[in-house]
Amino acid sequence: MTIRWGIIGCGDVTEQKSGPALQKASGSALTAVMRRDRAKADDYARRHGVPRAYGHAAELMSDPAVDAVYIATPPSTHSELALQVAAARKPCLVEKPMAVDHGECVRMVSAFRAAGVPLWVAYYRRALPRFVKIRDLLAAGAIGRVTSVHVQVTDRMADEDARRNWRFDPAIAGAGLFLDLASHCFDLLDWLCGPIADVRGLAINTAGAYRAEDVTAAVFSFDGNIAGTGIWNFNGDIKTDAITFMGSRGTLATPVFTDGDVVVTRRDTAPDVFPIRNPPHVHQPLIQTIVDELHGCGHCESTGESAARTSWVMDRCVGAYYGRDERGGY
Repeated sequence: MTIRWGIIGCGDVTEQKSGPALQKASGSALTAVMRRDRAKADDYARRHGVPRAYGHAAELMSDPAVDAVYIATPPSTHSELALQVAAARKPCLVEKPMAVDHGECVRMVSAFRAAGVPLWVAYYRRALPRFVKIRDLLAAGAIGRVTSVHVQVTDRMADEDARRNWRFDPAIAGAGLFLDLASHCFDLLDWLCGPIADVRGLAINTAGAYRAEDVTAAVFSFDGNIAGTGIWNFNGDIKTDAITFMGSRGTLATPVFTDGDVVVTRRDTAPDVFPIRNPPHVHQPLIQTIVDELHGCGHCESTGESAARTSWVMDRCVGAYYGRDERGGY
């Protein structure tokens, strides 16, 4: 049996990262695509060899040739579309971040649970070889007992053209670049270290170049008695991208977004360097776990429940900036 996918929102992320991955995963096929601009949907279908194109999401959801739906639209539309997919009782993969806030995530999880169909979120780094290796190293005690984690993601202020992208518009993105990028960081930490149990955050706007926050700091702790800190600064002087795990017998450092090496450093020994590179279509390993689960021979760990935990953490970091209620648990 082949799992036949339909994409709602065949934009940039689907061109290289996910669309070809849906076609190339074993036991998977891309059957239909939808975009509000029907001409662009037709163009995508023609270029990628997809049999069907639609201009309305409801048409794709009701297509009997679509077994599962991938929502690849901006975050402000995720909840509404996902609830429609749940009502259609079809499995669903939603782009990250899962929704604009934790409350929407809870409603999505509840709807799919009631419908009896699975919901996954496209935190694809959980399945990339680099992070699978990191999980194995940490589990094997490569740096001893993990005691703290630090995340640092910085960049220079985006230029005026770049700031026109929807990722800078809280009405569409849910916040600024923090929600887009920190979501990957926090999801990875959830997977590698366990759920974050407590978090305090501060979001500020230092440049006044756009409405969203441009610097966010966080301090957090895990159920496993690990401390964490993070800084996401998009008005800095240099570009940095790192998570550093400090353990009782060493450190492990890795980039999150760039395709760099994993480095394990211990006292009085040469560092161990793991030059693990990403596959051509970075969504493919995660999509394969989803397809395998639908075939009854595997399991995808990036679920609606795990993604909702990440949204809870991010709400605690930027909620005060946007005047949101941060009191709810995950």
